[in-house]
Amino acid sequence: MNTTREKILDISLELFSQKGYSAVSIRDICKYVGIKESSVYYYFENKQNIFDVLLNKFSEIAKGMMAQLENGLTDGQNSFSDGINTVSNCFFEQYLMDDFCNKVMRIMLIEQFNNEDVRKLYQHWLMDEPLNFQRKIFSALMSAGMITNCDNEYLAVKYYAPIYFYAQKWLFNGELTEERKESFRIDAYKHIQMFFGEVGGYNG
Repeated sequence: MNTTREKILDISLELFSQKGYSAVSIRDICKYVGIKESSVYYYFENKQNIFDVLLNKFSEIAKGMMAQLENGLTDGQNSFSDGINTVSNCFFEQYLMDDFCNKVMRIMLIEQFNNEDVRKLYQHWLMDEPLNFQRKIFSALMSAGMITNCDNEYLAVKYYAPIYFYAQKWLFNGELTEERKESFRIDAYKHIQMFFGEVGGYNG
């Protein structure tokens, strides 16, 4: 059973993801939680403190996800295609389509225009980190002779840009339904198969 603190966080996450952080007040949050405005200050200093807790939780999840990705293709126990699928499944299912992470990403999409710290966080976890990871993976695959030699930064952008596009199309545009998740999977995995069909090493 959720505690009052957890309810405040859950309601805040939902409201922020729908309207943006700036458009939601403490009064709005308390109305949906069903508590007096004064009660929220027993758990949080202010609205910014609630926001910071949500962002910090997201960052911890993202760090764990990236660590899991690092091990996805390097444990030596899977075939190349199995490793690609493992990495993709982790990034898609446990990150882009995870209910909590998806809502925080929606908040960052809105608030990046109003808050420089949020913009930097969004760029770090949605652009820089995924691209850095892909660069390392492609360098390793080229060194192992598993894919054609090419500029690893070019490959990273070529691989990730359509995934980012499909995420914007299906996962951050409207309600996150199972139908939209499946549409994303279809498009993203089709792209991955075609991409590695071009550079070599992937059999589906």
